[in-house]
Amino acid sequence: MGETTVTDTTKGGKAVSPLAPASFPTLPAIDGVRFAAGAVGIKYQDRVDVMLAHVAAESTIAGVFTRSATRSAAVLDCQAKLARLSGEEGFAIVVNSGNSNTFTGKRGVTDVDLIAQAAADALGLPPSRVFTSSTGVIGEPLPAQKITAALPELARMLDVAGAEPAARAIMTTDTFPKGAVAHVDVDGTPVKIMGFAKGSGMIAPDMATMLGYIFTDAAIAPDALQQMLSTCNIASFNAVTVDSDTSTSDTVLIAATGRAGNPLITAPHAAFQAALLDVMQDLAHQIVRDGEGATKFVEVRVSGAETEADADRVARAIANSPLVKTAIAGEDPNWGRIVMAVGKSGAVADRDRLTIRFGDILVAENGWRAESYTEDAGATYMKQAELLIDVDLGLGDGAATVWTCDLTHGYIQINADYRS
Repeated sequence: MGETTVTDTTKGGKAVSPLAPASFPTLPAIDGVRFAAGAVGIKYQDRVDVMLAHVAAESTIAGVFTRSATRSAAVLDCQAKLARLSGEEGFAIVVNSGNSNTFTGKRGVTDVDLIAQAAADALGLPPSRVFTSSTGVIGEPLPAQKITAALPELARMLDVAGAEPAARAIMTTDTFPKGAVAHVDVDGTPVKIMGFAKGSGMIAPDMATMLGYIFTDAAIAPDALQQMLSTCNIASFNAVTVDSDTSTSDTVLIAATGRAGNPLITAPHAAFQAALLDVMQDLAHQIVRDGEGATKFVEVRVSGAETEADADRVARAIANSPLVKTAIAGEDPNWGRIVMAVGKSGAVADRDRLTIRFGDILVAENGWRAESYTEDAGATYMKQAELLIDVDLGLGDGAATVWTCDLTHGYIQINADYRS
């Protein structure tokens, strides 16, 4: 499989995240899907910032979205369209970066309608089959006319090999494009899944300021597609956090063209769902690896809770703690901050049953620091770029995993300058 070396820089020539993958994967063509991308100058000049995807007739689509009470006009429009979707025409996805079209009042709704109508006209579709997303600054009017004016040309540029430029067009503070691929056998038929996403800051469970678009040539009924997407979302995009802030714009859409020729999947399919989870977790992990200012990729693994919900509370309390995250940034094995996070989480916990490990290093047990633990061992471990914080509450069978990153000066610099 061919690969493209990641050499992107962002605004001001900022270097690619040190946690970035070595290369961007070659995204295979999905029969029935074409892409185009262009630079229309929504926020930055000479930078691709709009992408168009066209999916062929008789395909199915599903989505998951932020539950923010202040979600954007585009999110509300996508949710409404999915709820009443009918017919077998194709559909389109239009995404812009640089402006989130959020908290823009009635104009925001009008701009979504204008973009959907322009894409529909360019592709010969009803506007009810056009899904839009926007990402970027909140509270500023979207220059929709820049997008609508570009859509006829983007429609002419559509290409089965255009996924990588599309992935780059949706980036905001991202330092690298994010793509993932899986191949799976579905009842004797080879099936492809590929996707791309964006996200770097304002990342927390309940989606985040992230967008993701996944495409497969499998034949899947709408209800089954929605069930598998929703299930996989729990252990992927909803299990990452950069800064505990949930966005107004997060959207993940999946389209299935049915061109692979497999027997129609009408209920969750174990092999396909496992491959879909691989793609979604890969993309979610890349978002954490591109966390604004991040230098460490951290897995927080909690077991032994009374319930899965309690395990999740503890994992998120650790992963979202500024004190834990800054200690990690400073390579300080300050395990007392993990004890603090467990205690504040609201989950049932017993100090004397708590066990903490850094990777394979036993740090604390039975309510006290482990006799075998040394500060030097902890400090050496913290110098690694990829870390595991393992907590066993010793109370039951509940378990959860959350992925996060450290909190550095870089995060402050990026967000202090975000609108400048």
